[in-house]
Order: sequence, then C-alpha cells, then structure tokens
Amino acid sequence: MSGMIIRGLKQGSLTTWTLGKVIFPITLIVTILQFTPVLPWIIKQLEPIMGLIGLSGEAAVPLVLGNFLNLYAGIAAIISFDFTVKEVFMMAMMLSFCHNLFVESAVATKVGVKWWVIISVRGGLALLSAIIINLFWNGGAEQAQYGFISSSATTPTGITEIAFHGLETAVITIGQLALIVIPLMVIMQILREKGWLHALSNKFAPFMKLLGINKNASMTMVAGLTIGLAYGAGLMIQAVKEDGVSRKDMTLALIFLVACHAVVEDTLIFIPLGIPVLPLLIIRLTTAILLTMIIAFFWNRADNKRKEAANEHSYHTI
Repeated sequence: MSGMIIRGLKQGSLTTWTLGKVIFPITLIVTILQFTPVLPWIIKQLEPIMGLIGLSGEAAVPLVLGNFLNLYAGIAAIISFDFTVKEVFMMAMMLSFCHNLFVESAVATKVGVKWWVIISVRGGLALLSAIIINLFWNGGAEQAQYGFISSSATTPTGITEIAFHGLETAVITIGQLALIVIPLMVIMQILREKGWLHALSNKFAPFMKLLGINKNASMTMVAGLTIGLAYGAGLMIQAVKEDGVSRKDMTLALIFLVACHAVVEDTLIFIPLGIPVLPLLIIRLTTAILLTMIIAFFWNRADNKRKEAANEHSYHTI
C-alpha cells in the first residue's frame, strides 16, 4: 500500500507542476489586468453588442470578468448592478457555459485538444443560449433580488499592491490545485492498482456508449463532471498517458465537459442570485448530451467512410 501511495504522490506532484506552469502565469496576468485600463476598454467595446442579445450594457462587466477570471468574479460583478431576473438568468446561463476561459482552455491543450475548439464551443453555446432565452422567455421583467451575498471587497491600489495581489491569487490558485489534485491522484493510483478503476469504468460504459465515446475515457468524464476542468485535468492527463484514450474520445469528452462540468458547484453557486437553478442544470446537461452525440455521430460516420474508401482502394489494388 505504501508503494502505491508514494507512486500516487509522485504522479500528483508531477501533474500539479504540469498544470501549474500553465495556470500560474495566466492567473497572474489576468488578475493584474483587471486593475489596468485593459479590461475596462474591452468592456466598453462589448457594451453595444449586449443590446443585440437582450442585455443592458452593464452586463458586459460580469461576462468579461467571469470569462477572464472565474464564476465568483462574474457573480460579484452581477450583484454590483441592478439587473432584471431575466438578465441575471441569461448571464448565469452564459457564464455556466463559458467562464474561466483562458485557464480552462489552456488546460485542455495539455490533453491534446485544440484551444480554439474549446473556446468556439463554449462561446457558441453561451451566445446561443442567451439568444434563445431572450427570444422565447417573456417573463423575468422584475428586479432581481440577490439574497445574502455581498459585493463588498478591498481593491488594491498602486503597482506594488496590484502585483502582490496578482502573485497572491496565483499562488493560492496553485495551492488549491495541489490540495485537490495530489490526494486525488493518490486515490486514483490505489484504485488503478487494485483493479477497482476498471470495474468503475465498466459501470460507466453504457453512458459512454450512448455518447459515442470509448469507456476508457470514463474517468475523464467523472472527474470533469464532479470537480471541473481545471482540477480534473490531472486525471485527464493521466488517462491519455496510461489508459490509451484516443484523440477523438478525449475531444468528445472535453466537448461534453465544456458544456457541463462541475455540475454541483457550478449550479449551486448561482442560488444566492435568486434565480431558478434547476433549469440551469437541465439545460447544461441536455445540451452536453445532445451536442456530444451529434458530433460523435458525424465523426464516426466520417471515420467509417474513410475506412470503406481505404478497403475499396486496397481491394482494387490487389
């Protein structure tokens, strides 16, 4: 048992180092940028676009902060303005699909999925969901009540304070990552060497088959669904190395997870905003399942056509 724990600790440390090299600089840069003229400039450029999807100009603030930073930053920005229930629900839906974009997209590249695929899917789902809600929901015109959360926060001033705040945020982020990834990798190492991981993959296989994904990507799905893309990336990286997960299966798994990851945390976090969160969960899960099934169908059909063409070519050559 001690050998398995040591191997798990080693794997967890290596994974934390691999992810940390990506997450640390991005977190540092983005955190500092929010106190410079850069983010306000981006927000100002986006304000006219907000009206096209039924949102007020102020909605650009939480959407930009949520994508540059994380969901917590987006929610803190939402409660700083007076939005209607419909606007809050639209922003919550958009942010549930598309948040922490730079870090989570960078993490996706570590498992072999192109960053532009992740950004395109997440951004597309966010915009599409906002357009559909705006067109088909006539309610929610009343003022949103934000419940028990507070928008108060200490704002650093001066170059030294801002730089220190950026470093502190980046270090804390990596510390949180290590506290989750390293114990998780130890547990996974024990499960793998005991043979229990294979049994768990078999239990999850019917759902994977429904999505058109091989069952050896099941642990990637479980990790992403429960703890999210950034923290679940450790298992994803290990799955690619040790479980022989193909590029197609990993891409399909990531497409599912960018639409629906950390389903418990990312759903419950919106409760204090006073909006119905069950529709958020249902829409995310349904979208993820349908989108993955559709892409897998066309991908598999294209693969079959290529195989048939190759076999026909071989036959004629013989």
